[in-house]
Amino acid sequence: MKLDILALLLAALAGSIMAIQGTLNASLGKIVGLLEATLIVMIIGLVTAFVALFPLGLGHGNIFKFTGAPWYTFLGGILIVLITYAVAASIPKIGAANATTAIVAAQVTTALLIDHFGLFGLQAIPFSWWKAAGLVLLAIGTRLMLMQ
Repeated sequence: MKLDILALLLAALAGSIMAIQGTLNASLGKIVGLLEATLIVMIIGLVTAFVALFPLGLGHGNIFKFTGAPWYTFLGGILIVLITYAVAASIPKIGAANATTAIVAAQVTTALLIDHFGLFGLQAIPFSWWKAAGLVLLAIGTRLMLMQ
């Protein structure tokens, strides 16, 4: 599989933005409450997506094809609420770097399983010794980052 540099850069950008977003959500949560902050963030996200999709016409698909999607693809709506809440709850207690370290380690581990088994309709990408070595190094790095 050839890696797409632009896709990697976009993923790295998303990672940076996620660290900022979690910190902002945690700050809002201190003021209005965590679940309330989660709701506010989701409403702002809904409005932003609506504006991007309809008045600005930035969408490239057909939103009305949603009826053909498998049921489990809609779980992302529930998961984003859990993610937003969990990140906003963890950052004030353990810091942005520690929370992000735990997030990245768990994301990579879960992603390797998703890839290996080809879950959720994705093409299977077999686990390799190189990936095992990377996971071990990630675990060591995670441990170092989480040391007090």
